Amino acid sequence: MAYKFNSEARYAKTHEWVRMEGDIAVVGISDTAQDLLSDVVFVELPDIGEEVTAGDAVAVVESVKAAEEVNAPVSGVVIEVNQDLEDTPETVNDDPYGSWFFKIRPSASLEKEWADLMDAKSYEEFVAKNQH
Repeated sequence: MAYKFNSEARYAKTHEWVRMEGDIAVVGISDTAQDLLSDVVFVELPDIGEEVTAGDAVAVVESVKAAEEVNAPVSGVVIEVNQDLEDTPETVNDDPYGSWFFKIRPSASLEKEWADLMDAKSYEEFVAKNQH
């Protein structure tokens, strides 16, 4: 399977993507993650106003195969969640880069955390190397 990668996003080793829209970090799961999960049937989103630290599990995505945590790739405060995913979680499978989970107003540590994430090419190599 040829996975899709978003060149505007940065990626965590746990398969979340994050892209900046102005000074807001938008977070979702990668095409690789949605494929490994298979058919997404439920999404549990964080609370607005929740303070998160990079690497923290802040949401859950459930599929017919498994339930997986969605981690925050950057630290900050959750300012918005994608309510549409609660009604139509399957859109994650159809459009993983359009189906964001939550938005974060990043903390002062953004620059370092951003540098620790993989760009699309590095993530593509990481996925290829770690496929079984």
